[in-house]
Amino acid sequence: MADLLEIAQLGNPVLRQIAQPIYDVKDGWVQSLVDNLTATMLESNGVGIAAPQVAALYRVFIVASRPNARYPQAPEMEPTAMINPRLVSHSSGTAKDWEGCLSIPGIRGLVPRYEAIEVEYTNRNGKLQRQELTNFVARIFQHELDHLDGMVFLDRLETVQDIITDQEYLKRVVP
Repeated sequence: MADLLEIAQLGNPVLRQIAQPIYDVKDGWVQSLVDNLTATMLESNGVGIAAPQVAALYRVFIVASRPNARYPQAPEMEPTAMINPRLVSHSSGTAKDWEGCLSIPGIRGLVPRYEAIEVEYTNRNGKLQRQELTNFVARIFQHELDHLDGMVFLDRLETVQDIITDQEYLKRVVP
């Protein structure tokens, strides 16, 4: 049974540290971390979560787009563990859209991200995966990858005018 983990909040120094690679994906602790990350994300209505957000400085995150109270328009996908992920290539075009973060509750930011990306990662079974991600799922990947490099979405804002509270977001932005 997976454990729910405490999510580090903005200001916790762990969110500004660089995560380390995972060398043996099949180690029991890696599998437990993946299960615990997934359970914690689902319980928190997230669509992604990175290991540094639970004070585990390893290069792994979960991407799990699905409609929920925080993202009612999100497309549906199975939760996917991405270990030692990397961005292989990206579109020239970027788009700005609203992002929130489990480590920064109560606010959203209008963040520019690449619209299409090619990524590579190892899955939880140790198989190297390469795929193209677009739109919202590409945004989740880039957001979580930032966490592995000690960044949060606020670092990507073009102006502080691009910040909104969750309450205003749900009133003004979500149809």
